[in-house]
Amino acid sequence: MTDATSGDRPRTGSTAQPTTGAKGPDELRRQIEQTRSQLGDTVEELAGKADVKGRAKARAADLRDKAGAMTVQLRSSAAHAGHTAQDKAGRAGHSAEEHVPDRARGAVRTGLGHPRVLLAVGAAACALATAGVLRHRHQGHR
Repeated sequence: MTDATSGDRPRTGSTAQPTTGAKGPDELRRQIEQTRSQLGDTVEELAGKADVKGRAKARAADLRDKAGAMTVQLRSSAAHAGHTAQDKAGRAGHSAEEHVPDRARGAVRTGLGHPRVLLAVGAAACALATAGVLRHRHQGHR
């Protein structure tokens, strides 16, 4: 017998336990089953390492999960920042409202209550401003 097939010595480079001669058929069967199990585990490991496509898909799925989690976190942060900005703007608006004279405050409230009137006044003001600019340009060409 050679060293590779000898049952008295461990094989070089193998993870198998040193085997001794079986003391009976039951022990020999147990040793064979243990060797088959170890061999099956080794084959599964090698197959997993050789499955580049499968490993790439698993890595891609892992990266997708991480990206999804990061997206959720960024959206949450953006929503929080938006609420903070909205709160600050609301406080600034209330602060500015306190400093506006009562007459102006009443006019703004009336205008907001009648949007068509406010739109008409805005359009008229825009028309007057446009007429003034055109008149100034026309006079400049003389």
